[in-house]
Amino acid sequence: MKKHLSIITLVFTLIFFSCKQEKKEKSNSEITQMERVMNIHDEVMPKMSTIGKLVAKLKPMVDTTESGLKYHKGMEDLQNSHKAMMDWMKDFGDRFNSDEILKGKQLSKEKQLWLNEEEEKVKALKTQINTSITNAESLLKDI
Repeated sequence: MKKHLSIITLVFTLIFFSCKQEKKEKSNSEITQMERVMNIHDEVMPKMSTIGKLVAKLKPMVDTTESGLKYHKGMEDLQNSHKAMMDWMKDFGDRFNSDEILKGKQLSKEKQLWLNEEEEKVKALKTQINTSITNAESLLKDI
């Protein structure tokens, strides 16, 4: 229960501050690595509701037939994408504090290495989410 509470708190904190902060126009050279990571997060986070809606549409079509199994695969890919986002946010929140994420606090050498890893992870996550949504929408068009 405590783990779920910390995940929920992190999610709301990220969403709150992502929405509250004024987005100032910066050139690419002025954007920090932390901002790039958070920008990718902010781009894909709203797609979690799309994933939920697509899962709801695919679920009634899942059965043991060949076509039912492809709907199951599409639904499973969406669910895995959603879980990957939740896991990434939890892990990211465990590694960095709000001052580092939101205020640009200087990172230690170890945390800089972690940020390099997190940037690669969030890029892969973006691809996973977008691919699962595209594939699910394609399955639903065939109906």
